[in-house]
Amino acid sequence: MNTKSLLAFAAFATLAAGAVRADDITVDSTPIAGQRTRAEVQAELVQFKQSGVDPWSMSYDQLKGFRSTLTRDEVRAAYIADRDQVAALSGEDAGSVYLSKLATEGRRNDRTNLAGVSANAQ
Repeated sequence: MNTKSLLAFAAFATLAAGAVRADDITVDSTPIAGQRTRAEVQAELVQFKQSGVDPWSMSYDQLKGFRSTLTRDEVRAAYIADRDQVAALSGEDAGSVYLSKLATEGRRNDRTNLAGVSANAQ
């Protein structure tokens, strides 16, 4: 009995393996035409090299010229105001309890469907 089932399995595996084949490679022969000339590309490369900025360098600082328009206290106050909402929305229930609480308090009126509440019921 064991030999018959082994032979049946081997025959099935052989048939299944023969039916699975990769498709032929599709060759796209559409020519690629650039939007700029070779001289434009070379001029852009020269300009890049002369700028002295290398975004692939380990010492590249992309925030070197950044200046904030907010004070430290304003940023801290915005963080504290938003952290409860962020914690609720990224919690285990994906914020469904927090959003339903806002809806019952009337602070959320964007017509979002909550569990068991129709958007037309509001």
